[in-house]
Amino acid sequence: MRAVAGEFLGSAGLAAVVIGSGIAAQRLSPGDVGLQLFENAFATALGLAVLILMFATVSGSHFNPVVTLVDVALHRRDWTTVAAYLPAQVVGCISGAVLANLMFAAPAISWSTNDRASWPTLLSEVVATAGLIFIIFALVRTGRSQLAAPAVGAYIGAAYFFTSSTSFANPAITIGRMFSDTFAGIAPASALPFIGAQLIGAALGALAVALLVPAATASTGPSTEAAEPGAAQPSAAPSANGAAVSAETASSAPR
Repeated sequence: MRAVAGEFLGSAGLAAVVIGSGIAAQRLSPGDVGLQLFENAFATALGLAVLILMFATVSGSHFNPVVTLVDVALHRRDWTTVAAYLPAQVVGCISGAVLANLMFAAPAISWSTNDRASWPTLLSEVVATAGLIFIIFALVRTGRSQLAAPAVGAYIGAAYFFTSSTSFANPAITIGRMFSDTFAGIAPASALPFIGAQLIGAALGALAVALLVPAATASTGPSTEAAEPGAAQPSAAPSANGAAVSAETASSAPR
C-alpha cells in the first residue's frame, strides 16, 4: 500500500503544481501568454524534479501510466503493478486538479473548454512522450538513474516550448487537467486523442530504448523496476511529467 499511496500523492502533487501554477500565471501576467507559459513551465519543471526525488524510494515516482506500462513491458514485470498504479495515478491527478482549483478560489470542478486536439498538437504529444520515455529508461539502463530527476524536469520544461501541445506526455495528468477550466486545462473532447498520441509515443520511445540501449547494458548497472505495491524500493530513477522509475540492481533484469 505504501507504493500505491506514493503514486497517488505524487500524482496529486504533480497536478496541483501544473494546474496551480497555470492559474497563478494567468492572474499574475494577464494578457501575456508567453510569460504565462514560461511561469507555468518553470514551476512544473522544478516541482516535477522535487516530486520525483521525494517519492523515488517509495513507489519509483512513476506518476504516469505510460511509464508504468513501458516499465512492465520492457522488464517483464508483474502486471498487477499496472492494476495498482494506474488507478492511483488517475485519481491522484484528478484530486490534485480539484485541490489547485480550490487553492485559487475557483470552483472545485469546472470542465475545461480549452480545445487542444489538432494534427500538430497530436504529433507533438507523440514526440514529447517518446522523448520522455527514452530519457528515463536510457538513463536507468546505463546506470545513471541519479540524473533522472533533473533530466526529466529539464526535458519537460523545455518541451513546454518546443512542442505545440506544451508536452502533456502523461495520460493521467491529461485526465486531471479536464477538471480545470483554466490555463492548463484541456477539453474532454481533446483528451482522448491526446492519450492516443501519448500511447503511440510511449511505444516508439520503448522501441528506441530496446534498439539503442540493449538489455545487456543494464547488466552492468541498475535497471528500472516498478515498485511492488506495498513495498518501498531502495533506489529510483524518475520517469516523468509526469514520473520516475525505481531502480534496482540488474540482477532482476527500462520515469
